[in-house]
Amino acid sequence: MADLELQNDENRGRTLDNEHWSDVLIQAMPYFKQWVGKTVVVKYGGNAMLNEELKQAVMKDIVLLHTIGINIVLVHGGGPEINKMLEKVGKESKFVNGLRYTDAETMEIVQMVLTGKLNKDIVGILLQEGGQAVGLSGVDSGLLRAKKIDKDGADLGFVGDVTEVHPEIVNTLLEQGFIPVISTVALGETGDQSRYNINADTAAAKIAVALKAEKFVQLTNVAGVLKDINDTSSLITRIPMPTVPQLMETGIISGGMIPKIECCLMALKGGVPRTHIIDGRVPHSLLIEMFSDRGIGTMIY
Repeated sequence: MADLELQNDENRGRTLDNEHWSDVLIQAMPYFKQWVGKTVVVKYGGNAMLNEELKQAVMKDIVLLHTIGINIVLVHGGGPEINKMLEKVGKESKFVNGLRYTDAETMEIVQMVLTGKLNKDIVGILLQEGGQAVGLSGVDSGLLRAKKIDKDGADLGFVGDVTEVHPEIVNTLLEQGFIPVISTVALGETGDQSRYNINADTAAAKIAVALKAEKFVQLTNVAGVLKDINDTSSLITRIPMPTVPQLMETGIISGGMIPKIECCLMALKGGVPRTHIIDGRVPHSLLIEMFSDRGIGTMIY
């Protein structure tokens, strides 16, 4: 545990005068140079997607990163929006082992909400902020292929696990100066014309690996990994990959944090050098992570 670093919050919230602003910009300059031309995959969801003010802040961050020459790929889910639409049509949301049961009718709604509404809403905001964005789903150009999940023998319907990522369309868009925005609906494997509902965190991690990204960031509804879940000042800012099993055994990594950490490990094992879990409830958390010494959230490396 000696390698774990706890965040120091003593300067948080301080009002910056001109001298401190210049210090911030000088501190950020090496990071600008470090990330130009590199690919960063951001999984977008949680409160940052539901809260309009936070949504605007995330889109501004994405456009700024893109403007200075960073290749940004935005991957999004949309569970709450799917729930709302299911309520509107009078269909009950059903979960099995924490995963949404997706029958044929639910799959139609998932595809409609993710690819037809949310994806285009996000693209529209990015365009309004001055970015160049193109919306995709995992079906487009066969970007994501999946097979039906068999989890502990439970039937989850059209819930899939990504088996192949074909990133050529994403690379083409990046080369042409666009921000790809990807919704996580996947096509079945060869011979299977079904569409599958895919966990967005898992899909984003696999896309990061396929793109040989330098960084994989998950925007979440929590500060990061905490030594004490009831004490936000106990945030662990850096976790070396070999210490993760020990943190799981001691219960520091538990509950809903486990699958997010597993996605980070998946990306790391696939060659992504750094992965991050950051608090999407903090305005401009993405910029703080990218361009400051202090960073934000938890980095697993």
